[in-house]
Amino acid sequence: MLTRRALVTRGTLTGTAIVFLWPSRADAGSGSTTPSRADAEANAAPSRADADAESAKPVLALTKNIRVGGGRIIKNKYVITQPKKNVFRCFSAKCTHQGCTLASVSRGTINCPCHGSKFNISTGAVVQGPATRALPRKKIKVAGGKIRLA
Repeated sequence: MLTRRALVTRGTLTGTAIVFLWPSRADAGSGSTTPSRADAEANAAPSRADADAESAKPVLALTKNIRVGGGRIIKNKYVITQPKKNVFRCFSAKCTHQGCTLASVSRGTINCPCHGSKFNISTGAVVQGPATRALPRKKIKVAGGKIRLA
């Protein structure tokens, strides 16, 4: 005897299989296995789509706003630093000690206001505890004076 759940599940699976296995009207009767021009263009499009998706990511900061030897806290979520000219780093803005939001970047360190932990602006390594773990690094892409997540 089939339960209601089993009946619904089988019906859903059968319907899904029909949708995916049923030939589309464009394919019906053509008998051709060579891809159409539209298929070829669609397969070639990802490189352009990837570039568009990359530029669609929000700008976190402008390079001109991050001074050499310093950095900025962005949206209480990221810390972007410039330890050397034209070298940018991005880290999580959450202290690895107890999760407080980091407050400032000064004198070569990223600083936590809660318990005084300090992190290196180049590596995210702990310079002063109580934190014992480095800040997690975030991948970024710098292009055209804009910093975005990679």
